[in-house]
Amino acid sequence: MSVTPPVALVIAGSDSGGGAGIQADVRALAAHGVFATTAITALTAQNTVGVHGVHVVPAEIVAAQIEAVLADFDVRATKTGMLATAEIIELVARYAAGGRLPALVVDPVMVSAAGDRLLEVEAEEAYRRLLFPHAAVVTPNLREASVLVGRTLQSVADMGEAARELAASTGAGAVVVKGGHLDADVAVDVVWDGQGLHELGGPRTATTNNHGTGCSLASAIAAGLALGGELLPAVCAAKAYVRRGLEASAGWRLGQGHGPIDHFAV
Repeated sequence: MSVTPPVALVIAGSDSGGGAGIQADVRALAAHGVFATTAITALTAQNTVGVHGVHVVPAEIVAAQIEAVLADFDVRATKTGMLATAEIIELVARYAAGGRLPALVVDPVMVSAAGDRLLEVEAEEAYRRLLFPHAAVVTPNLREASVLVGRTLQSVADMGEAARELAASTGAGAVVVKGGHLDADVAVDVVWDGQGLHELGGPRTATTNNHGTGCSLASAIAAGLALGGELLPAVCAAKAYVRRGLEASAGWRLGQGHGPIDHFAV
């Protein structure tokens, strides 16, 4: 007889190209044996080349989705992605403050791959002030971490200082600063787990199929927590998982731009 899988709730936007967003989250969770439930915050018209349109879901519909899931499922972990507006961030923060979003992994979608700011300043502040204090872990990329601490991060040492500063100033349980955008021969992510700093290095994969790596990493961390794992091992396993996905999809030709990773690589 098969074992009932643990359940995770993903609160994020939809990517019509399938490489990132809810679509990547569901595949990453499924690859780890975790059942994904969802609350969609925005519909994006996008492909491997870029984003062509965004429709934000009304906050009351986001709330209705969350309520429907929480009323029926034993949610063991929660992952947030694109929250789109300050209103939706505040909504999610109220659920988190009420203890209803366990093992909360916050991937703060704030800056595009091209470096463009995706949120208004008030929404960025809502992340820091309202949502981060309830997060088990926050996973900003290098550019997002730079915005959050108000300075440019140019080295692994800078990333470590930012991770520790973000945890201390916001109350987040842990912070993972992703170094994929750092100009270095190895891909280094820095983790502040509340006890110390950990540098997780790994070889870079020569591929343009890297769309959705941040979503996939955060969802893989949430999967590890949903399965009952500890934070640092979950982060390490998630990084290895994304690296396998990058390597397995390196030769794919899906779309004309930045394609997806292989979420089911073993």
